[in-house]
Amino acid sequence: MKEFFKYVFATIVGIILLSIIMGILGVMSLVGIVASGEQTKNIQDNSVLVVKLSGTMSERAENDIMAEFTGQMGSQIGLDNLLSAIKKAKANESVKGIYIEAGAFAPDSYASLQAARNALLDFKKSGKWIVAYGDSYTQGAYYLSSVADKLWVNPEGMIDWHGLASEKFFVKDLLEKAGVKMQVAKVGSYKSAVETFIGDKMSDADREQTLAYITSIWNNVTKDVAASRKVSVEQLNAYADSLVTLASPSSYVKMRLADGLLYTDQVKQEVKKMLKLDADKSINQLSISDMATAKGDTKGDEIAVYYAFGEIVSGVTGEFSREHQIESEKVCYDLEKLMNDDDVKAVVLRVNSPGGSAYASEQINHYIKMLQAKKPVVVSMGGMAASGGYYISAPANWIVAEPTTLTGSIGIFGMFPDFSNLLTQKLGIKFDEVKTNKNSAFGSMGRPFNAEEMRLLESYIDRGYNTFRQRVAEGRKLSVDSVEKIAQGHVWTGEDALKIKLVDQLGGLDVALAKAAKLAKLEEYHAKSYPAPADWLDNFLKMTKKGSYLDEGLQAFMGEYYEPFMFIKTIRQKDPVQARIPYYINIK
Repeated sequence: MKEFFKYVFATIVGIILLSIIMGILGVMSLVGIVASGEQTKNIQDNSVLVVKLSGTMSERAENDIMAEFTGQMGSQIGLDNLLSAIKKAKANESVKGIYIEAGAFAPDSYASLQAARNALLDFKKSGKWIVAYGDSYTQGAYYLSSVADKLWVNPEGMIDWHGLASEKFFVKDLLEKAGVKMQVAKVGSYKSAVETFIGDKMSDADREQTLAYITSIWNNVTKDVAASRKVSVEQLNAYADSLVTLASPSSYVKMRLADGLLYTDQVKQEVKKMLKLDADKSINQLSISDMATAKGDTKGDEIAVYYAFGEIVSGVTGEFSREHQIESEKVCYDLEKLMNDDDVKAVVLRVNSPGGSAYASEQINHYIKMLQAKKPVVVSMGGMAASGGYYISAPANWIVAEPTTLTGSIGIFGMFPDFSNLLTQKLGIKFDEVKTNKNSAFGSMGRPFNAEEMRLLESYIDRGYNTFRQRVAEGRKLSVDSVEKIAQGHVWTGEDALKIKLVDQLGGLDVALAKAAKLAKLEEYHAKSYPAPADWLDNFLKMTKKGSYLDEGLQAFMGEYYEPFMFIKTIRQKDPVQARIPYYINIK
């Protein structure tokens, strides 16, 4: 028996030691992947940059170490990486062209697509070619791919072209079934973020502004595609009205939406002809991540590009949020470091945010004014820079937006859930209270706010709105009265915001960088991105966070309803006063 236990103990120890060794080897393998990815890429002559339009596209993609480890790449494209890859490919003589492969693709906004599309148009100025192929093109993928010199589709493929729509949904009745009611105090007749929770249809004001901005976006899309495909805007609208998505593939060529119908192997042969390769030779393909490790331009003075994207929240969340957030405490700390860094001659603040905490937005606004006192600050707006996103943009020396950026929405609201009916009527919980002062029980879960408490809350929200409006007036050098005329929570596209002086110029990040260089009086400059991307360990921990798989399943199941559901779930953890655009901008 003693020998038996000795062998069992030795076996257990061996298993533990083996697990430790395997864990160490696993970590070493991951580190090796990261290290190899950081090495400078040596680009071979006669190469092609392959842009796979699949998965999602966001402002900045996080490094997914497990995706690299398993070879499952392409689930997310970072706009920053894509723009950098196209710029490097243009400058590198070894890269002869770009091959766009369209698939199931969901960009975060048409402004991001517009930025990528303009980068591709700039690439073509080098005299190099772009070709595109897809078994099936989503409308966003087609918009981006339409810049190609040759655009092919599979003989059994599809091009989605239907126009734009914004479908909004309302959960007031659903909440009432559960015994929950939202108590709202807001400023701004166009401040529609609360309507999802307190209404059952779009207000006239929201219907007006929503139609205006999706029409503006669509006009930009049709104008751009018309110029590239040599088809009139009127004809493109006629195609959308006829739901050309369901047309036969052969008709796409007749309509000049495509240049030919090819299978994948035939596309490869066409690319080989463009590279002057023999049919039996392989194509040297470069990915976006390959270009990320290629040598870039570091000449001249440094302009910092600080990425502020996601919901604006107070402090530091202290946890791995599924979605990227603008954490006020961290952002303020970073801005102060940039302010005191003598190597940084100017700062471009890249904002892509629907807004969020009004308090956090005010703190960031203050630090941007401090930064601006020492060096030029230029804002480059992405898909959204609205409400709190505009709040933090307003102090900049200069604001650049894409024509299709959603911005403005100067207004705030407070939304407070009343669970009293759920607790008292549905669950049968009884409440009683004693208090020393008139408002000692303010915020009690056992009852809704009374009339006087709502009056005090509305006064508090009014003060926040007045502060927001004053900050915009100061930053844009406008009177408060003139700001009020374009405020009230009204959402504007970038091209409309230019007309009312909420932005100074239309364009992308490159335009913002050029303006920052001019303000700083720099003859030669290079851009450096801040903050540094999260390291592989942080991303690994985030991926393995408890509950993440359940959350992913819930998100997949609920689809577009996931965001408002998560808002209700986390509402008590959010700042009560919000400066933000509607919780889900649904543009299809």
